[in-house]
Amino acid sequence: MKLFVGLGNPGEKYRLTRHNLGQMVVNQFVATHHNAFLSNKKLSAKIAEYQNSKFATLNSFMNESGFPVSKIVNYFKISPQDLYIIHDDLDLPIGEYRFQCDRGPAGHKGVSSIIEQLGTQAFHRIRIGIGKPTTPIAVEDYVLQPFSKEEQVLINQTIDKIITETKTITDFNS
Repeated sequence: MKLFVGLGNPGEKYRLTRHNLGQMVVNQFVATHHNAFLSNKKLSAKIAEYQNSKFATLNSFMNESGFPVSKIVNYFKISPQDLYIIHDDLDLPIGEYRFQCDRGPAGHKGVSSIIEQLGTQAFHRIRIGIGKPTTPIAVEDYVLQPFSKEEQVLINQTIDKIITETKTITDFNS
């Protein structure tokens, strides 16, 4: 069984911000495949299933992602090799993404939290570019901004590509 977790912050205020890109991917995957999330308070997450994979968005804030991810991993007995964390990345331009495994957090506090709680970095990451600020703005403020209309077009195309690749992973393992 594979577990795909889209990182972000809970609540409507953050729903369409750069920092919630991981959740956007998971939400779109679930909607595209006509599934529904079930809220699981015990696991602090909303969880959906497709093929032999689970898809989750967390009820915690980004920087506290480790605890709910570790609860989900333990509950479903997911090995780190079957965990895919989907998140925003400042080091990639908008529209680019990378599938990687066994990498350090590179300053991403959500990923740091997960590594700390799991005791390993040997899981998969789907890093999605949000670009760097072009004006003097604190990174903390930049990641909480929505995308411009032009950026959103690129983001939507990127999400579609990631969903296609993710479906291939889930179909291969069903």
